[in-house]
Amino acid sequence: MVSLKNKIVSADEAVAIIHDGDMVAVSGFVGIGTPDELILALARRFEAGGAPKDLGLMFAAAPGDGRERGLNRLALPGLVRRVVGGHWSLVPKLGAMALEGQIEAYNLPLGVVSHLYREIAGRTAGHVTKVGLRTFVDPRLGGGKLNARTTEDLVALVELNGEPWLHYRPFPVNVALVRGTTADPHGNVTMEREALTLDNLAAAMAAHNSGGFVIAQVERIAEAGSLNPREVQIPGVLVDCVVLSEPENHRQTYGTAYNHAYTGRQRVPLDRIAPMALDARKVIARRCAFELPPGGVVNLGIGMPEGVAAVAAEEQVLKYLTLTAEPGVIGGLPQGGLDFGAALNPAAVLHQNQQFDFYDGGGLDLACLGLAQVDAEGNVNVSRFGKRLAGAGGFINISQNAKALVFAGTFTADGLDVAIRDGEVRILREGRSRKFVPAVEQITFSGAYAAERGQPVLYVTERCVFRRTAAGMELVEVAPGIDIARDILGQMAFAPIVSDPRPMDARLFRDVAMGLEPMLLGLSLAERIAYDPDRNTLFANFEGFRVRGIEDVELVRREFERTCREIGRKVHLIVNYDGFEVDPGVSDAYFSTIAYLEGRYYETASRYTTSAFLRLKLGASLQMRDLAPHVFETRAEAQARSTAATRRDAASPKEPLDV
Repeated sequence: MVSLKNKIVSADEAVAIIHDGDMVAVSGFVGIGTPDELILALARRFEAGGAPKDLGLMFAAAPGDGRERGLNRLALPGLVRRVVGGHWSLVPKLGAMALEGQIEAYNLPLGVVSHLYREIAGRTAGHVTKVGLRTFVDPRLGGGKLNARTTEDLVALVELNGEPWLHYRPFPVNVALVRGTTADPHGNVTMEREALTLDNLAAAMAAHNSGGFVIAQVERIAEAGSLNPREVQIPGVLVDCVVLSEPENHRQTYGTAYNHAYTGRQRVPLDRIAPMALDARKVIARRCAFELPPGGVVNLGIGMPEGVAAVAAEEQVLKYLTLTAEPGVIGGLPQGGLDFGAALNPAAVLHQNQQFDFYDGGGLDLACLGLAQVDAEGNVNVSRFGKRLAGAGGFINISQNAKALVFAGTFTADGLDVAIRDGEVRILREGRSRKFVPAVEQITFSGAYAAERGQPVLYVTERCVFRRTAAGMELVEVAPGIDIARDILGQMAFAPIVSDPRPMDARLFRDVAMGLEPMLLGLSLAERIAYDPDRNTLFANFEGFRVRGIEDVELVRREFERTCREIGRKVHLIVNYDGFEVDPGVSDAYFSTIAYLEGRYYETASRYTTSAFLRLKLGASLQMRDLAPHVFETRAEAQARSTAATRRDAASPKEPLDV
């Protein structure tokens, strides 16, 4: 027995308590929170003495790097008998054992596994949810079993109040391997340097209340009684052993040793993110970004959808959105690659099971997820194809419950070569693998089920966009340069509905920012202009506005001239130029138009922007046209000048405007 006064032991001593046949729950999301010190010790023990054997493994998100680290170290014949996992892509060595029938293996939705920890801890009858209906997890379509060796049913179809539900059966957890930052000798664990809190608390409770053991890996030890109780994420009453890890086995993520911005203890500027190169990936991300809901909550999946965040940053619209990631991140900028799951500057980090409460209940306004296969029903497969086992991860929870859904991916794969030239898409070489197939190999998302529930679903590629309608898959947009018969219908295995597809927006294919903000906000130029008759002041909000061509110059002239003529007298103008841009090719035309408007319709004109560079640039352009070159830094300064001019007007009223 471990002393109640000092629970700190070596990794080898800790894993010695694991018995043959134990079900071991393992924390981790990629490399975040993955207890590699404990995993290494367990593998070392088995290789040295052949025990423990026939273990069960339970994990929500794959704790691994897709190669050797994490649970890949436990893919040893005889060590593992059964695996219940949410995401398998990053544990390919275990995945190979599953596909070859060497172990019993289940793939359940990540959020379901996350919630099962709570159900096991609470000793309830299990988790009842609609998540997984009409997918491969539904017992009518396989029940999440990955091979013929796996025979026990963990999922059942039940009826409640006349509606179908899925019941996920709980089972005891004998050992939980969890991870934190700091522990005291009594086993209290904090997570101040962890990027995520994950399901550590729930898994620890599940093992403890199953009569099992909890082993916590940490990177430092504190004096007893010195930890802030509000920072303790796993109380010592749940922890049996504490193991101090070697630094190399306790990285914040597999991609980053440590970053303060992942913990919220330091914020970094997000306006310095380099724009993506203009290629197929960026075109897809841009088209997905058109669907972003201002003020909404969004989930972006791994892979192709990660580019949507970069586009949103380039277009300066992140401030209008709340991006989230399924392991518990709210706000900030979700990361990709081996940092996936973490976020720069998060506003909050929830427990993973709490995040899925939010997702499952419809909290997401939009989800943008990847696609590997799509069929005529609009079904999507991202979980299993050929000899590759990716697993569903959080895909089923997210796709089934988001208010609106966008799938993103190239039209074909494996060797596709696409060029974006002169505003057109040119297919230089088709991919060897078609993604739009007669029937997906596994249903991770049911298009028919979405249509029945009225869920809006788009499928975005570099060359076209489909929409799942009540009648089926309809081609609704086509990129310039794309031949429908050759490049779309000729590269897919089913015939979609083709009535009158419109061209994809030309801005997607230009190597300049799109000016997404006014589109998302629904602000026409007329909506950016407001008049205060009491102060005879015209306000113009040019924040994020971009003058790209001569048509935009003409629009500015026309709208301001129309507004001023309706007012009928000269006005005092105040303009917000934050984030304003004018393309060099039309700069002269724009400022000449400004000079014309000012000479004819304005008593005074006050301009402001917080950008010192833009103030200098605007001032020089104004001075060249004999206009007042001073551009203020704040609205208050510009307002003060306008107010003084308004008072002078009151003392000496002006003649009506001659129109």
